[in-house]
Amino acid sequence: MRGGRTQFTVPVFKFSAALAALVTGVLFASGNVTLQDERTIYTVECHDGIWRGRSCEGRLVAADQFRFRVLKARREVSFWVVGTAELSGKFRDCDIDDGRNWRCKPNADAKYTITLQMSKGDAVAGSTGVVRPFHAIAKWKWLLLRWGVPVGSEADS
Repeated sequence: MRGGRTQFTVPVFKFSAALAALVTGVLFASGNVTLQDERTIYTVECHDGIWRGRSCEGRLVAADQFRFRVLKARREVSFWVVGTAELSGKFRDCDIDDGRNWRCKPNADAKYTITLQMSKGDAVAGSTGVVRPFHAIAKWKWLLLRWGVPVGSEADS
């Protein structure tokens, strides 16, 4: 101690920085970090096989990312496929608790998305013919699939 002040050591700083990076990485990979009441659903396809429930009898491959943005004050939910420049659609008659919990009435745009409802941050499967069928997977698994790393044959939903 010099002059009543404790010296800050480099190892403590490095440990703190590494811990902060690890926590940030885990939050990013989990998909739990959202901006402005947005939620992304990571979908998978069954390549060279068929679905039996949530199990793919072929090979899981990363598919589209569907992003949903909630505008609670306007009772709207906008949605699009990540990587496309244009908005896919919008629901204008929605009951919204927050970005992770909402339900909308179908409209003409419903055919461009995978759900009319989000519950606890998970997309709820809709009526056949109203929205697109889907199988979702955790973000970290989706990222591994995108990088060519197999993660099994089961989708989360």
